Amino acid sequence: MNHDDASLFLDAMGDVQPLKGCADVHWQPTRNLRAPARIDTLQLDNFLSTGFLDIVPLSVPLEFRREGLQHGVTDKLRTGKYPQQASLNLVRQPVETCRQMLFSFILQAQQDGLRNVLVIHGKGRDDNSHANIVRSYVARWLTEFDDVQAFCTALPHHGGSGACYVALRKTALAKQENWERHAKRSR
Repeated sequence: MNHDDASLFLDAMGDVQPLKGCADVHWQPTRNLRAPARIDTLQLDNFLSTGFLDIVPLSVPLEFRREGLQHGVTDKLRTGKYPQQASLNLVRQPVETCRQMLFSFILQAQQDGLRNVLVIHGKGRDDNSHANIVRSYVARWLTEFDDVQAFCTALPHHGGSGACYVALRKTALAKQENWERHAKRSR
């Protein structure tokens, strides 16, 4: 504060009197009623898009296969020959919650070395129902994962058109174990 600022301040505060009996005043601490928001660092990396969506008609079964994946693998997946190692239920969840849950689920499945999982998205009666919107988003989101090799509509006892089987890529450790197992046979 320079000399001019100090004199202006003293002139402005010249007639101010201290509070009498200020020992009678008790200030209550302010309470923060809301819990501090925690940032989910996993969701900061969530690359799944929620932009414009082409709704997949109910009559079209969900199917996807990465280029280079053998047709026999998708045939076995479609007929339920691979055991499901985990499942995720997205029925009656908001779209954003489904996005977060699917992202976390696929990452965790990949970390755990799972190869085949079941995603239950539900089914609606008409194309614009909430369940079909979630179904359409799930179809798009699964293709955005590099680790998803294929997916298809599940068999009726696993949910039928309200669920899909998802085949995940082998981890490096699983590839090494598979190579060692088959290398021993060829000797």
